[in-house]
Amino acid sequence: QVQLVESGGGLVQAGGSLRLSCSASGRDYNHYVTGWFRQAPAKEREFIAAIRWSGGDTYYDESMKGRFTISRDNAKSTVYLQIDSLKPEDTAVYYCAAGIAADRSADFWGQGTQVTVSS
Repeated sequence: QVQLVESGGGLVQAGGSLRLSCSASGRDYNHYVTGWFRQAPAKEREFIAAIRWSGGDTYYDESMKGRFTISRDNAKSTVYLQIDSLKPEDTAVYYCAAGIAADRSADFWGQGTQVTVSS
């Protein structure tokens, strides 16, 4: 079982930046591809990016390339999501997930952290 705890969300003005953190723990957590999704009100959950703990290979949804950057700190067991040039449409609950497969399903989920971008 893998536990994921997100932090770093909040209220930010449009144009600003935010860095979300996902602290991972549990058995073999670093064997799982870990990443981020988001879900805006009345919309489906969408994949943003994922990363491998070993080697650091990254994977992005095409629409998310540019303003979103995923990274990890193996020593801290933490995956980060840097979001730049925030827009009001980035307002959503951001979820960390582990065990992300090619079909973008995931085995483990965090509770989510709210990001609200004001115009």
